[in-house]
Amino acid sequence: MGWIMSDDYIFAIEEEYVLVEAATGIVNSEKFATFNDAARVAIGERVNANARQSRVGIATAMHAGMAGARPELAALRQHVATIAGQHGLLMLAAATPETMRDAPAGSCAGIGMSAHDDNASRKLLCGLNVAVELPDADDRVDIMYRMLPYLPLFVALTTSAPFWRVQTSEHKRMRRTSCDETIATGVPELFRRQEDFDAYVAALTRAGVMADSRYVSWALRPAHDGSTLDLRAPDCCARIADSVAIAALYRSLARHLYRNPWANWDISPVTRAIIIENKWRAQRHGMHATFISAHGAGVIGASEMLEQTLDEARPHAEALDCLAEIEHCRAIAGDSAMTGEANSVPTAVVAEDESVAAERTDAPAAVTGGRAEAALQ
Repeated sequence: MGWIMSDDYIFAIEEEYVLVEAATGIVNSEKFATFNDAARVAIGERVNANARQSRVGIATAMHAGMAGARPELAALRQHVATIAGQHGLLMLAAATPETMRDAPAGSCAGIGMSAHDDNASRKLLCGLNVAVELPDADDRVDIMYRMLPYLPLFVALTTSAPFWRVQTSEHKRMRRTSCDETIATGVPELFRRQEDFDAYVAALTRAGVMADSRYVSWALRPAHDGSTLDLRAPDCCARIADSVAIAALYRSLARHLYRNPWANWDISPVTRAIIIENKWRAQRHGMHATFISAHGAGVIGASEMLEQTLDEARPHAEALDCLAEIEHCRAIAGDSAMTGEANSVPTAVVAEDESVAAERTDAPAAVTGGRAEAALQ
């Protein structure tokens, strides 16, 4: 028998950012180390920094409502951005920042961003993770299985970063494009029971491939601590409202699937193969993608799939009091239609709630590819 949780579908939001020198756009591990010490004192366990990778993560507490999560996320962003600024660093909210470039030759401050070190480049990729607690933890693997058809849509909604080593790629996002080449990554396997997932992890652990389930980096996975099902597919969003909207939609769909056990019950190996293809299409084209129907009905546009998904999620969003948040996904899609990328406008992190930032006249600017863009929007 699994752990019996509440019916609130409590959730947490985690975001990752890269810190670069504000003046140069180059990662600097020495400056990052001093930032890391200050951030841990000021913020505590809500911040997780990796000095070698110049990457910082923040995580909210578990919340029962969006009204509590949004201000905490805004406060965490503001704290980290402020401390970064005090150390001459800029906090970037993009999975593969446009400003990211190699450190000067022979520089001991720069970490491995050379053309010969793909692994170092991959470690600088930043995502948005959403953890949702289900009423019964034993159902996490089944819900993971039935959540798979929605993964391409979550990817399409968060295509913030088409850059790779300063160059514009042919993809709307490069984070998962580059990360899905290693063990236990990409679209989850078709496991239906917790026992199946546990057996998979046990086999890889005994073989020395990984230490434990924390190293399963699928786009969707059961958390190692046994309490939540974690969405890991999205790129980091520049705007707080976008991150909150993605969390609300995922939370609502989790409730939908939990309360409708026959929804998406018939996913086959063929369906999974089509999901993988659709995920690639989302990575390549964002919200301009067309998705292949698993039922042989041709293709469906990403925007049409969004409307169908919102219809499915709406009753559950109303029950969870996050209807306005999921409706914001339309605004994300609209931005994508205008710009080509769902979260392309600000590259520097949006550290405050928009209502607060609108009153500021001293918002720091990030120079990205010759363009100065407001960091707080």
